[in-house]
Amino acid sequence: MDEDHPASKVLSNSEWERARLAATWEAVQNVFSDRSTDLLAFEDVRKHLRLAQKNYRGLQDIPVSQIRGSVGRYRDFTRTFLPRSNELRMRWTRINTLAYAKGMDPIDVYQVGDAYFVLDGNHRVSVARQMGNPTIQAHVWEFSSLVGLSADADLDEVLIRAEYADFLERTGLAQLRPEQQIVFTTPGRYREIEDQIEWYRHVLEMIDDEPASYEDAVTAWYDMIYTPAVQIIQQRGALTRFPRRTEADLFVWVWRYKEELRRYYKTTSLTQVIDTLTRPGWYRFLGRLWRAVKGWLTRQKTRDRRPLL
Repeated sequence: MDEDHPASKVLSNSEWERARLAATWEAVQNVFSDRSTDLLAFEDVRKHLRLAQKNYRGLQDIPVSQIRGSVGRYRDFTRTFLPRSNELRMRWTRINTLAYAKGMDPIDVYQVGDAYFVLDGNHRVSVARQMGNPTIQAHVWEFSSLVGLSADADLDEVLIRAEYADFLERTGLAQLRPEQQIVFTTPGRYREIEDQIEWYRHVLEMIDDEPASYEDAVTAWYDMIYTPAVQIIQQRGALTRFPRRTEADLFVWVWRYKEELRRYYKTTSLTQVIDTLTRPGWYRFLGRLWRAVKGWLTRQKTRDRRPLL
């Protein structure tokens, strides 16, 4: 269809109206959801993950759904690249019309792991998504990173991966055990892992009756505590009960509540605990555990408020 044909302009205007309506509906849904509709700002990602070195990977077809943010226009479009302002209409409809008549020029993107960020071509991405195109041609510059991002990265993931990068830098685990994959779904967990490593260093010193280096503690913790635990979690199929969690999530959860687990199971054997958690009715245990923790917190608050004699 020729770009100057009236029918093409009518079609482009119609698709624009649908895109704006979808953006409005997405904003309404966001009121009742914790999930943000914002695109990721690449500068925030660069800062948190300390990205520096990039390499040109050539012209590629990339999945439109894996474009998670923008270098400069992250406020103009929603998370799914729907236009947020009527000021974008003229350029958006023109690109839409050209796309039907001649196709679209390639965009320019930065790649971090499996996620992409638009350097140039935000309107083209928006039009491509509205047209239902699964892929788009892009010139790709890839940033190297220890941790990367997933294909559906959001701000929470960026912050967690930033903690992961700091953890790897402090412990040196990426060099000591390059195969490691300690991935959490909630922030604040890597500090707990570092507390475990420090605890295990004291254990090694007591066993050997001599000082243990931090590097030795890191590798011993990974080889003798974390890896066997993850193998048990995988063998028992524990994550089928926790589909949105990871082995690392479950490992830290068991560690954190080991004293409560001892009360209920008379043991802290990870195998027995995992077997129990994967049985039907495991949620009853979680309920009892929560009530026990809540009761303890209540008693602590009552004690803290008790007047001094």
